[in-house]
Amino acid sequence: MTIAVFTFSLLGAMAIGMPVAFALIVCGIALMYHLGMFDAQIIAQNIINGADSFPLMAVPFFVLAGEVMNTGGLSKRIVNVALAFVGHVRGGLGYVAILAACILSALSGSAVADAAALSSLLIPMMVKAGHSKARSGGLIAASGVIGPVIPPSIGFVIFGVVGGVSITKLFLAGIFPGLMIGVALAFAWWWEARKENVEPPPRQTWSEAARAVIDGSWALVLPMIILFGLKFGVFTPTEAAVVAAVYSLFVATCVYRELKFSQLYETFVTAALTTSVIMFLVAAALVSSWLITVSEIASQVVDLLRPFMGNQILLMAAIMVIVVIVGTALDMTPTILILTPVLMPILKTAGIDPVYFGVLFIINNSIGLITPPVGVVLNVVAGVARIPMADLIRASWSFMVAELIVLFLMVLFPSLVIGPAKWFGL
Repeated sequence: MTIAVFTFSLLGAMAIGMPVAFALIVCGIALMYHLGMFDAQIIAQNIINGADSFPLMAVPFFVLAGEVMNTGGLSKRIVNVALAFVGHVRGGLGYVAILAACILSALSGSAVADAAALSSLLIPMMVKAGHSKARSGGLIAASGVIGPVIPPSIGFVIFGVVGGVSITKLFLAGIFPGLMIGVALAFAWWWEARKENVEPPPRQTWSEAARAVIDGSWALVLPMIILFGLKFGVFTPTEAAVVAAVYSLFVATCVYRELKFSQLYETFVTAALTTSVIMFLVAAALVSSWLITVSEIASQVVDLLRPFMGNQILLMAAIMVIVVIVGTALDMTPTILILTPVLMPILKTAGIDPVYFGVLFIINNSIGLITPPVGVVLNVVAGVARIPMADLIRASWSFMVAELIVLFLMVLFPSLVIGPAKWFGL
C-alpha cells in the first residue's frame, strides 16, 4: 500500500501539471498522512537540510563554468580543434561533434549546456555541407549525453550526495565509459553518414591545425587540470568546480576577451536561475527521501526484486530497464533524486559496488535526456536549431540504440567499468 501511495501521489501530481519539485513535496505529504505522522516542521527542516550540503556547492560553479564557456569562446575553439583533425574525413563534421562533446563534457558537466553550444556552432555548418538537418541534430543531441558521464558531472555530484558515494571515485570511474559512448556514437554516425553524399571540408594544413591547437590550448588545459587535481587529491570535486568556473572566467575575459565585463551580470543570472531549479529539486526530494527511509519502501522494493538477488547481472539488468522506462517520463535530476534512496539498499543487499552502479545509473539517466516524451536535450536542440520535434526523435533513434547497447554491455561485463577504474587506483 505504501508503494502505491508513493507512486500515485507523485505521478498524479505531475499528471495535473505540477512542477516536479512541488510534486515531490506533495508525495512526501501524502506519505506522512498515510503513516499518520504529518508535521509541517519536518517538511520544512528536510527542505533546508536538503540544500545544506557542501558537495552540492559544486553545482552552481559547474553551471557557471558551462555558461561562461559558451559565451566566452571556449566552446568555439574546442570545435575548431576537432575540425582541424577530423573535419576532412567522410562525415567529418559528425566526428567533430562527437569529439567536441567529449572535450566539452570534461569542462562543463552539463548535457544541456553542451548540446546548446554544439547545436548553435555545428548544425549550421553541417547543413551547409549537405547533411540532413534532423540527422545532424539527432547526433548532437545524442553527443550531449556524454556530458554527465565524463567528469566533472553534475549528475555524479547529486548521486554522490544522495547515495553517500565518493564523488571523486564516481568522477574517475566515469572517464572510460564516457569515451566508450563516444566510440559507439562514431560507429553509429559512420553507419548513418553512408546514406548521404556529402563533400567533406578540405583537409587543413599542419600549420592551420597547429594554430587551432595553440588558439584552443587554454580551453584544452582545463580538463587536464581537473583530472590531475582529483587524481592526486589537490582539490575535492566541489573545489574542482570552483577551479573550473574561475579558470573559464579568466580565460574568457582576459585571454580570449570574448566575454565582456558588461555581459557578466547576465551570465551570472542565467547560471543562478539554472542552479536554483536544480537546488530546489534536491531540497524537495529530501522530504520524499526521508519518508522513503521511514516508511521502509526500499525494503518493500527489495522484496519485489528478491527473485533477481541471486544474480547480480540479472538484478542490474532489471534495474536498468526500470530506469530506462522512468527516464522517458522524468528529467535526469528528479530520476536520480527519486530512485537513489530506493535503490541503494538493494545494492547493499546484493553486494553490488555502488561506484559501478552509479556510473551505469548516470549513463542511463543521461540517455533519458534524449528519450521522448520529456527528452530535455531533444527540446534544447529542437529549439536552438529550429528542427521539428518529430523529425528530431526519428533521427536520434539509431544513436540512442547505440548508447543503450553500450549500457547493457557494461551490465553484462562489469569489468568494462571496474577495470579502467582500477587504473586510477580506485
